[in-house]
Amino acid sequence: MSSRVVVRMAPALKGRRSPLTLTQAAVQRLKELQERGAREKENEHGKLLKIGIQGKGCSGSAYTLSWVDAPKKFDEKVTQDGVTVLIDSKALLTLIGTEMDWFEGKLASQFIFNNPNIKGACGCGESFLV
Repeated sequence: MSSRVVVRMAPALKGRRSPLTLTQAAVQRLKELQERGAREKENEHGKLLKIGIQGKGCSGSAYTLSWVDAPKKFDEKVTQDGVTVLIDSKALLTLIGTEMDWFEGKLASQFIFNNPNIKGACGCGESFLV
């Protein structure tokens, strides 16, 4: 008795969703930060914002933001409305479907991540559990 094996190639991924979306407030703030960095003579940070995940805090993980000059080999590049953000390859699965927003209030100004993958967070909101 012989068995037949059929192999099909997966079609090319079309219309792939971005792992991260930026609100208009976040886009505007990132443009301001990049323009300010370009104007300063001693540019202490790189040209691209890189988002990662670091093990720390009460719940186990926290977001990291850093400026880099160029992406590493497996970093995911997200471009929206003229702004490019990098996602560390180790954080990609955790960030899929996340919305990055900018909040500016009287007491604090910060980027906020609305992540549907989070199962829990600490009381202060600095760390999360996936």
